Amino acid sequence: MDEILRLTLPIYFIIYFGLAFVLKSLIVAKRIGKNPLVLPKDDSAYGLIGLYFKLTLITMLIYIVVYALFPPWHDKFLPITQLDNTTTQYIGLILLFISLLWTVIAQGHMKNSWRIGIDKETKTELVTTGLFSISRNPIFFGMILSLIGLLLTTPNALTALFLTLGYVLIQIQIRLEEEFLTKEHGQVYLNYKQKVRRLI
Repeated sequence: MDEILRLTLPIYFIIYFGLAFVLKSLIVAKRIGKNPLVLPKDDSAYGLIGLYFKLTLITMLIYIVVYALFPPWHDKFLPITQLDNTTTQYIGLILLFISLLWTVIAQGHMKNSWRIGIDKETKTELVTTGLFSISRNPIFFGMILSLIGLLLTTPNALTALFLTLGYVLIQIQIRLEEEFLTKEHGQVYLNYKQKVRRLI
C-alpha cells in the first residue's frame, strides 16, 4: 500500500491544485478580464492569512515529494501508529477522491464569482445554489477533507500539523469573508447565513 501511496499522492495533489486553483483561476480570469487571485501582499489580516496559507501549502507539497522519493524518511515524521494501517489508508484515499470531486463541483457552481481571497473592487454574485445550498463554504470544506485524507493516508505528526494549521486558517478566512459578505450583500447574506450551515 505504501508504494501505491508514494505514486498516488503526488499525482493526486498535482491534479487537485491544478484543477481547483490553477485551471479554475485561468478560466475565470479569461471570463472576467482580471486575475481572480486577490490576496493582498501586506501585513493586514487578509494578507497574513494568505501568506500562512501559501507557506502551509508549499510545506505540504514538499512533504509529499519527500514522502514519495525518500521512503526511509517517513519514520522521522513521528508516525501515529494507531492510525497507520491499510484500512485507514483506504479511507484516506476515498476522502481524497471525494474532496477532489466535491471541490471541482463547488467551483463549477461558483462560476465567475470564484476568487482566491476577498475581492473588494468587483461586486460578485452571492452564490446560494448547488452545493452552496447545503454549505456556505463547500470549497473550504473540500480542502479540509483533503487534509483529513492526507493525515489518514500518511498518519504522522507533520500531516496532523497540516490539518490543524489548515483548519485554523480556513476558519479565520471564513470569518473574514463572512464579515465582508455581510457588508457587501446585507440582509440577503444574513438570511442565507441563517438557513445554511457554515461548513456542512
